[in-house]
Amino acid sequence: MTPLYARHKRSTLAIATAVAAGALLATGLTTGAASAQTQAGTAIAHPAAAPTLLSAAARTSLIQKAQADVAETGRQIGLGAKEKLVVKDVVKDADGTVHTRYERTYAGLPVLGGDLVVHTSKAGKAEGVTRATKAAIKVASLKPQITAAKAEKQAVSAAKTLGSAKSTADGARKVIWAGSGTPVLAYETIVGGLQDDGTPNQLHVITDAATGKKLFEYQGIENATGTGKTLYSGTVSLTTTLSGSTYSLTDGSRGNHKTYNLKHGTSGTGTLFTNTTNTWGTGTASSSSTDVTAAADAAYGAQETWDFYKATFGRSGIKNNGVGAYSRVHYGSNYVNAFWDDSCFCMTYGDGDGNTHPLTSLDVAGHEMSHGVTSNTAGLNYSGESGGLNEATSDIFGTGVEFYAANATDPGDYLIGEKIDINGDGSPLRYMDKPSKDGGSADYWSSSVKNLDVHYSSGVANHFFYLLSEGSGAKTVNGVSYNSPTYNGSTVTGIGRAKALQIWYKALTTYFTSTTNYKSARTGTLSAAAALYGSGSTEYNAVAAAWSAVNVS
Repeated sequence: MTPLYARHKRSTLAIATAVAAGALLATGLTTGAASAQTQAGTAIAHPAAAPTLLSAAARTSLIQKAQADVAETGRQIGLGAKEKLVVKDVVKDADGTVHTRYERTYAGLPVLGGDLVVHTSKAGKAEGVTRATKAAIKVASLKPQITAAKAEKQAVSAAKTLGSAKSTADGARKVIWAGSGTPVLAYETIVGGLQDDGTPNQLHVITDAATGKKLFEYQGIENATGTGKTLYSGTVSLTTTLSGSTYSLTDGSRGNHKTYNLKHGTSGTGTLFTNTTNTWGTGTASSSSTDVTAAADAAYGAQETWDFYKATFGRSGIKNNGVGAYSRVHYGSNYVNAFWDDSCFCMTYGDGDGNTHPLTSLDVAGHEMSHGVTSNTAGLNYSGESGGLNEATSDIFGTGVEFYAANATDPGDYLIGEKIDINGDGSPLRYMDKPSKDGGSADYWSSSVKNLDVHYSSGVANHFFYLLSEGSGAKTVNGVSYNSPTYNGSTVTGIGRAKALQIWYKALTTYFTSTTNYKSARTGTLSAAAALYGSGSTEYNAVAAAWSAVNVS
């Protein structure tokens, strides 16, 4: 689990993420003729390469076919005799191109950091492979030199060192660690309990099975038509369910998304919100554990996020399988955070200081649930540059949700968390036009970016997205003034937010892997722009210019 923001030198938002276990790190290496052409700047254009909306049956059929063909696919891409592929997801473009995402095993063990995407034309011809690692998956021995119990003990100690309270682990499993350097036999231990601020803990610790050395760690918690009288978005329509004479906050039109009340508890699902009328909330916050206003905001955020992904990308729910997540409000007491948890497939909101400032604004909801989309697609590892890209992806799509909703009370902007006022002075948590205005985020890439907290390293990609959408210099959008600089003093002309979103989504779902860093994100977005609009197009050139403007070249 990864919370909404990190409590460092100031209370600057670091909106939460979730990382799927076994989907770690990123070099973003792409091989094959098509990708080689892309990297050389002469990629073949596929103007009809936008993803198509697949029915559940069609998606299942593609996945089953890909799984049936894994042995042949593995042979074609050069896997070793001990390696096997496991299909994770399939994306099909309008022109018939299929992008199949795989996890990998070696001698039956999961390979962490071994994920890859195979790109196949409509005619069935392989057009390239995007790999999380270029290293050959091979280890000298499958016999560990330390016990699983020792690895588990060390992982719990590591969690306590980080300040996690009541840390516990249920055992360590053998894996192959390929997230960095030469693949090695390792243990993966998942440590539960609570983090120091009360956020549930799901710390994944990777330990070398030969030396006992800690190789890596990351958090896995990242975080009828009724009337909702919300705190942040005014009076809105909510889709609810009537059973007998009782309404519930169950959205039957969006995968049965449900909104639950934890009543200031920190575990379990909670109690489903029900009412004898179909009006939810009062428009003001209350410290009461039965307050419904926070639930109205959460339900509204969930439905707008669902609709944004469906209308913009043809994506049906977070996993693209038509199944809704669920939301929990009133988590803990005075809990100033929110998080997405992939293990429960749920979104959780604290009530903030005094339990009267719930973190349920529209862009926070869109941000958090977008972590679920990232977890179920590229699986960007929540550390270093890939962690910054993970956070930025949620800022980008959270911003997209806010603009999509077109809510007069909370109009779209390139500010993150401007409604929830965590800083206490009315300032936003993040600024996409000039990220450094928050006091910690990076405007431009440098070799030190990988050492920043992911909520600050995200600034490079946020700045890129703003420049790609709106361009550099002074500009006013929806009454908000921006003035975006460039690293190289260049003037960048934006292509509009709609196209920028399409490029980022296509890169995330078909070109990014768990180990993607800023250099490979540039390659991935250029590949996406070439596929959608053509190599050498205005859009393609704008992507290149925007990356150069944030010092990624």
